[in-house]
Amino acid sequence: MLELVKGANTGLASLSDDVGSVLLSLSWCSATGDGDADVSVLLLGADGKVRGDGDFYFYNNPAAADGSVQLLGKTPTAVGSEDRIGIDLTAMPPDVARVVVAASRYAGARFGELDDLRMTVADRSGDLILGFSIADARSETAFVFGELYRRNGEWKFRAIGQGYETGLAGLATDFGIDVDDDPDEEEPAAASSPTPAAPAMRSVTAVERPADHPAATDGPARRPRTAKKKVVLPATVKTSLAENEGWRTARLFPASTLKSDRERETRATSVLLSVMAQVPEFGRRLTAAFGAPAGRMETFTEVTLPHGDMPKRPDGVVRVERAGKLWTALVETKTNGSPLRPEQVQDYVDIAARRGYEAVITVSNDVALDGRPVVEAKIDRRRKNKVTLWHLSWAEIAHQAQMLIRHEGVGSAAHAWLLQELLHYLQHENSGCHGFQNMGPAWVPVRRAIDEETLCQGDARAVETVESWERLIRQVCLRLGGELGHKVLPVQRARRGTDPHARRIALADTLCQDGRLSAEIRIEGTSGILAITADLRTGKLRTSIELAETEPGYPLSRAKRLIRQLTDAPADLHIETLIEGRGGGPRGTLERLRPEPADLLPQDGAVITGFRLSLFKGMGTTRGNAETGFIRSVDDAVDRFHTSVVAPLERRQPRRAAMAGG
Repeated sequence: MLELVKGANTGLASLSDDVGSVLLSLSWCSATGDGDADVSVLLLGADGKVRGDGDFYFYNNPAAADGSVQLLGKTPTAVGSEDRIGIDLTAMPPDVARVVVAASRYAGARFGELDDLRMTVADRSGDLILGFSIADARSETAFVFGELYRRNGEWKFRAIGQGYETGLAGLATDFGIDVDDDPDEEEPAAASSPTPAAPAMRSVTAVERPADHPAATDGPARRPRTAKKKVVLPATVKTSLAENEGWRTARLFPASTLKSDRERETRATSVLLSVMAQVPEFGRRLTAAFGAPAGRMETFTEVTLPHGDMPKRPDGVVRVERAGKLWTALVETKTNGSPLRPEQVQDYVDIAARRGYEAVITVSNDVALDGRPVVEAKIDRRRKNKVTLWHLSWAEIAHQAQMLIRHEGVGSAAHAWLLQELLHYLQHENSGCHGFQNMGPAWVPVRRAIDEETLCQGDARAVETVESWERLIRQVCLRLGGELGHKVLPVQRARRGTDPHARRIALADTLCQDGRLSAEIRIEGTSGILAITADLRTGKLRTSIELAETEPGYPLSRAKRLIRQLTDAPADLHIETLIEGRGGGPRGTLERLRPEPADLLPQDGAVITGFRLSLFKGMGTTRGNAETGFIRSVDDAVDRFHTSVVAPLERRQPRRAAMAGG
């Protein structure tokens, strides 16, 4: 991989012969775990300005209709998360001269508060071809990381690293965009009005247009929406016309008659691939990160391919055609607890390499960690055609479908209905596609050893349990994010370069010492970080959040204000005062503190820095996803805490600052 310095440039074709589509990744980390930023992409003409309203891609406008740009969202990494962007250079309009890649922070946060700012570029096969690190960030609230640009018919990359203290609004203005922060505003834009922080942004419009531009009129300019109107399903379900509950709604993809895992795998593959082909936004969402171009997609099942003396039949094939070129991926699926077989995956990788296919995609209930496939395969990098192995979990597929039909929208009501039918199938109790549902064979022995105080540091079973815990937390983030329509990511408090396996060994040693599994998740738009702790010694689950007390006022007034904000919270909510220099202070349940909020005040008048809110719940005992299982108990605990504490608190106090370094 070529490492660039600020201001350097290089041709993409000199680094790889497969750069028709590239994957850009922007990453950073934070010692406090609460640092985040939003990526954006601008398409510029030869004059260095956007050509029109649709050339600005951000969280409200995440994809180009022609497939040239696709914001793929955040993916957890070993030390934090990274934002990924798929750029199909073969689909880029000919009058686009530059593709600018930027990021912005909000709510007064600065890039200098983040560590290890970095951008990488990977070719279509997923191989990293160049990287660029930014080490001089200070007070900037927006950054241009780099740009792709045309030069003599070739695409090149330039490392820029230019910051803006005026945020996304200042960056956008430089490229000919006027940011409209009022979603209801219909008045012409002011000449140079200040623009608030990025999260309030709703639409953009080009500052200048040629006279013959369709949007140019004699009257005052209107502020058009950047994104086309999309179809989403209503949150409330229409009243059923059935006479009684015994009448079942007819389903496009029935699951109740499935009897064997083989039937489930065949049906699940067919259902998934057919919907991918018929709903372009969904098919593109699942394959863009794998290097697939934007184009016409066809999918196939039970295809027989020659392989020595024994032909092989992968569960499915995905083909995308664009400009006469084909991108092909073999698909292998598993349902319920059936594991992916390494030898089978290796066969498909070998077949793909010989036939010139680009990828092998595995799909199962297992959740990948650190962006690595669940099973490894030997890939011959000496071949001109490089095959890439990717993995999707059924939970991730359900998450993407839910994001599209509940929050982001698709092109038609028929497409929304198809995605709804897919979701209904995946969530059916008999589909076998319920996501991560087993803590693994090490779970029961580790719990027993903790009870008996015989679990020792270095025990491989403890590392297996930590890995299962991380998979479960990743799935919790996917499920909660799909329901809320916000980014929900696990927080990793580690610096870049930390070996993931070494980090898990350290966490396993901590588990041996105190018997606890701990995790933190960050929910976009929520103050503070939601912490989850499973105490295997006491059998208790604790969900909590720390809130900084930044508003002025006397200590008693602040305590009363907090109690008022928790009007509808559960009576068994624990509230603990956080004391400067000491940590925990006075504490009690909400039921006891409602009549006596003064009990939260330290008797010695010490400075209050914030409050910790916690709920406790009994932990499931079995390793599976049954009613009494550990996985179900974690899901229930997170749901209850977010629904009854976090969400109402945010509605009542939207400006409350995060506890740690926000």
